Amino acid sequence: MAKKEKPIFNKRIFWDVVFENIDYDAKANFVIERVFERGDVEDIRNCRRYYGDEKVTEALLNAKFLPETRMYLASAVINKPLKDFRCYTLRQLNPTLFPY
Repeated sequence: MAKKEKPIFNKRIFWDVVFENIDYDAKANFVIERVFERGDVEDIRNCRRYYGDEKVTEALLNAKFLPETRMYLASAVINKPLKDFRCYTLRQLNPTLFPY
């Protein structure tokens, strides 16, 4: 079986880690969450090509945090309702103060 070629992501997504040392297979959940949190459309497409929709769906549904706008994007991309996302449930359990 041929080894999969590493996906090409923008370095700005992984600004706080050494980009060349990222292990895409061992840290798959971290990579998927970070790409959906900070990546653009092309980065998300590359992520889905490399990991497949099943792995991406599993990682996003179990993510502890995604920004609200990216949660809606992830919901549309993987075609799952927001209530299935762990980060959505956690957000509902910890409401913030009302913006006055």
